[in-house]
Amino acid sequence: MAVPARTPPSAQPRSLPLREARTRLTQLVALAELTDTVTVLTRDRDARPVAAIVPAAAARTAAQARADADRLAEVTAGWARRLDDLHRQSGRRHAAELHAVRTALAEVWAELDRRVVPGSDPGLTRLRAAHADLLPR
Repeated sequence: MAVPARTPPSAQPRSLPLREARTRLTQLVALAELTDTVTVLTRDRDARPVAAIVPAAAARTAAQARADADRLAEVTAGWARRLDDLHRQSGRRHAAELHAVRTALAEVWAELDRRVVPGSDPGLTRLRAAHADLLPR
């Protein structure tokens, strides 16, 4: 028995009025089964979709969809907890590194103040102003 070739599903599902779909139902079902084509059904004078003919593999029960959503929520919550933990660890590391930089910078400025009279060198004054947010107050 020959197996029909499967064509890739089209990006846009085809749309048919309900009246036409009634007369071509067998053909539309075969099309969905053999080529994974989705056909959207509309009211006869209204373009809004009201139903669809989809391949059986694409149809999911509400229970399956809820189970998938629950599993996705569980996995997402796990990743969110992991990301929060990493964010906290990163924040602690950053705070420790920032403290070390501030301490070293304070020591450097203390040494500079001992060697050069504060305010006598415009370059050092500009540099001190640039580091103002890191210097102890």
